[in-house]
Amino acid sequence: MHILIVEDDAQAARYLQKGLAESGHVADHAIDGETGLAMARSGDYDVLVVDRMLPGLDGLGLIRALRAQRNLTPVLVLSALDSVDDKVQGLRAGGDDYLAKPYAFSELLARIEGLARRSAPQAAQTKLIVGDLELDVLSRTVTRDGSNIYLQPREFKLLEVLMRHAGQVVTRTMLLEQVWDYHFDPQTNVIDVHISRLRAKIDRNFNPPLLHTIRGAGYVIRQTDPA
Repeated sequence: MHILIVEDDAQAARYLQKGLAESGHVADHAIDGETGLAMARSGDYDVLVVDRMLPGLDGLGLIRALRAQRNLTPVLVLSALDSVDDKVQGLRAGGDDYLAKPYAFSELLARIEGLARRSAPQAAQTKLIVGDLELDVLSRTVTRDGSNIYLQPREFKLLEVLMRHAGQVVTRTMLLEQVWDYHFDPQTNVIDVHISRLRAKIDRNFNPPLLHTIRGAGYVIRQTDPA
């Protein structure tokens, strides 16, 4: 792994770099928040280890700046501040984990490795199944109860998003972003129209209905519609 340590205590940073190197990782060091922010923006890091109390730009300010730029590199916050409120502040600022000083290096290493595993890209599932409804992403086919269902490209993408979140409510905002690539509400009924068309194709001649409207919340694909 390639790790960035943002720590103003040079001795503590050398200790971390040595331990990480002995564990087979490469660690760069930034001495303050401004330098750390610049390196995090320009470098390709798997995990950031950020001390909270830094001169100038503090650790939480650094994290907020990264998250505002949609930099999602996992961040482990280190701090001598260890109250519940301190930890909540660190996580709400955009940190992914929080470790109080003093700490055992073995625990820090385990947390870094855990963050890296969680952020590693997962292979996308290519065949989605809900009840007797099947969608194959690679062949671009949809069947229900063995019958082929022909969908327009936008309908296919809409169904794919819903099926990837099967059993979960998918909001209108999520659909606008993931299906239409809109990051604003166009104030049209485009979603309602496509949902209506999709429902007609996947539910009209089949039982039970799978596509449900959750009034005031969004839509969900599931096998049963609980009372």
